Amino acid sequence: MNKITCFLVDDDPDDRDLFGMALKDVDESIELMHAENCVEALKILKADNVKIPDFIFLDLNMPFMNGKECLDELKKTAHLKDIPVIIYSTSSYAKDLEDTRKKGATHFLSKTSNFDDLIKILMALFRKEPLPFSLTYRN
Repeated sequence: MNKITCFLVDDDPDDRDLFGMALKDVDESIELMHAENCVEALKILKADNVKIPDFIFLDLNMPFMNGKECLDELKKTAHLKDIPVIIYSTSSYAKDLEDTRKKGATHFLSKTSNFDDLIKILMALFRKEPLPFSLTYRN
């Protein structure tokens, strides 16, 4: 696997920690950048000389700006619009899935309490392999 950089936008510190541990289990060389909300994320990602991540994992339910609004901003920004955005949320509402698909998200991942499932999903995603059931493809 080539060196991968992920950017996680999530206001829950426990979810950020779990995600970081899963990435380390997938491959210790994966770099994780993070922001606690969408406003902070956009400020970081739009800054000069920022390392552009390979993947953005985006929670939907956050303070200040929700994930759907953030996704709109990401897709309007020239140097960010082609980065795969994976919605990483506790939501499993069909409307959220459909809305984010239309806005340009590449996948929708419902947060799982099963650590091994998260590792399997991340491994498949990074290796561009068929993905486990809990990840939905964008058409």
